[in-house]
Amino acid sequence: MKRLTLTIIAICICFGLKAQYNKGIIIETVLKTDTTSIGQKINYPDFKNAEVTISKITLQPGQSTGWHKHTFPVFAYVLKGNLTVELENKKTMQFPENTSFAEVLETMHNGINKGKENVVLIAFFMGEKGKPLSVHK
Repeated sequence: MKRLTLTIIAICICFGLKAQYNKGIIIETVLKTDTTSIGQKINYPDFKNAEVTISKITLQPGQSTGWHKHTFPVFAYVLKGNLTVELENKKTMQFPENTSFAEVLETMHNGINKGKENVVLIAFFMGEKGKPLSVHK
């Protein structure tokens, strides 16, 4: 009986969420996580003046972001190309077109375009007004 009740509640929640939008709207989750791309727990800072910045970033072939770190959560979606991210410990990660990820926190990293076409990503910075989006090495 308890299992049936939980199933009914889950179905109601699902239909409730769908009912929030007009018929025919397609909703696709591109990222749902509680950890960064290297397994760090995501915690939102308690900023007095919170500010969200969404940036479109283009790296031409051979370009890199330069070594930097983020002190607050940053999320990215790769629109085009294949982004390579190097970490200080020499580990590398690949993020191909149409993938998303939670960037590493308090960890120096470098984003590189090793391909022959532009890498284009949308980054969501969960920062604080007047503070830099990243800290460079």
